[in-house]
Amino acid sequence: MRRSTEFDAAVKYGVRAAQPDVVVHVRRVPEDAAGPRVGLIIAKPVGSAVDRHRVARQLRHAARAMLGDLHQSDHVVIRALPSSRQASSARLEQQLRRAVRRAVESAGTDR
Repeated sequence: MRRSTEFDAAVKYGVRAAQPDVVVHVRRVPEDAAGPRVGLIIAKPVGSAVDRHRVARQLRHAARAMLGDLHQSDHVVIRALPSSRQASSARLEQQLRRAVRRAVESAGTDR
């Protein structure tokens, strides 16, 4: 996702699931079946630019691994929390998978 309107809609109308290092918002948009869309929010409280870029790379890698688990019309926003700076890639991937699964279950949709 690249447009702020897509981010805003996913955060405002999507189902939220929180983990210690990430917060995930999942919104299914039936009219958009071009494939799942994923966006990242890595704010300054996460750390320096180097820290933010490292966290973004880790989360992009984890999100890429789980694209097959998402529905074609899902919009997913991943917000990194400041504690994500110290988290390992494996821990971030585990938390991301758990958060997406919880958000999808809360929404009552099937995968």
